[in-house]
Amino acid sequence: MGIVPNPHSLAASLSVYDPVEETPHIGTRFPDKSVQLSKFLTAENSDELLRDLATLVSHRGVVFFTDQDLTMEQQKALAQRLGELAGKPKTSTLHIHPISEDTPEIGKDVSVIDSMGGIAKAGFVAGTRASNGWHADITFEPVPSDYAILKMHTLPKVGGDTLWASGYEAYDRLSPTYQKFLEGLTAVHDGSFFLDFARAKGTPIQDPRGAPENTGSNLTAIHPVIRTHPVTGFKTLFVNKSFTKRIVELSPDESEHVLDYLFRHVSENHDLQVRYRWQRNDVAIWDNRATFHTATHDYKDHRRGDRVVSLGERPFFDPSSRSRREALGIDI
Repeated sequence: MGIVPNPHSLAASLSVYDPVEETPHIGTRFPDKSVQLSKFLTAENSDELLRDLATLVSHRGVVFFTDQDLTMEQQKALAQRLGELAGKPKTSTLHIHPISEDTPEIGKDVSVIDSMGGIAKAGFVAGTRASNGWHADITFEPVPSDYAILKMHTLPKVGGDTLWASGYEAYDRLSPTYQKFLEGLTAVHDGSFFLDFARAKGTPIQDPRGAPENTGSNLTAIHPVIRTHPVTGFKTLFVNKSFTKRIVELSPDESEHVLDYLFRHVSENHDLQVRYRWQRNDVAIWDNRATFHTATHDYKDHRRGDRVVSLGERPFFDPSSRSRREALGIDI
């Protein structure tokens, strides 16, 4: 019987910092606050540390760091270097969100996640199921995100947790027949509600948005339903509730039925999820190619953090790629 790999073996050069796994399938945490990402950026073996960090994030989906002193500029540099060291195209930089504000103190390549407005409020409808919020960042772009980094600095007294779910495990939980049915299908991802938000606020859409392919005001893209991760080589489910609207090769009724099942598959299987309770200045780094996430709107106090999103490559599916369980011999 296979087992989940030891966190120290996956962490490579980072193993000296004693990472712990939050769940068997997703989430690794570095609990010691003396482990500072800012030091990784300037260490003599910086490239090795950051390459191993990118690999760890790609395998484990999301990695958490405690009470970080990372500045905004360091956060940007970290996001870009993680993507570069993991092999992303030279034309991919940091994403500029369509409704980002270009302010001198922050810059347009930082998304402010603020419960009082902005990106966190766009498309949010009070009174709907919490499961409607599951998404991967900016999949409406032709070149979507690889890594994202969020530092939370303003928190409610209680509540405001974030959940992540594993796309690898979501794929592995499907029957072999259903896996084969989905492989090769493509889906439309649509972020047009950001256009509506911008019109209501009287603000222009940012253009271009961090890669030559991410231009214009048509915030739609077509991506494979099952994607191959370029770092791990694993197959992962790549549709999400917030942005994926239609499977191209199916009739409208068939598409609605299949997507509804896949969205529920992600949101209702709590054993492929990890829930993180933030403390001030904690940092989460996740891989949008292999995870979904959603915030928990169970608070009234102010909640705010700064997110930087790196752009990766155009999503692709390699029929010869393997699932995570198959590749690692996992049987739990």
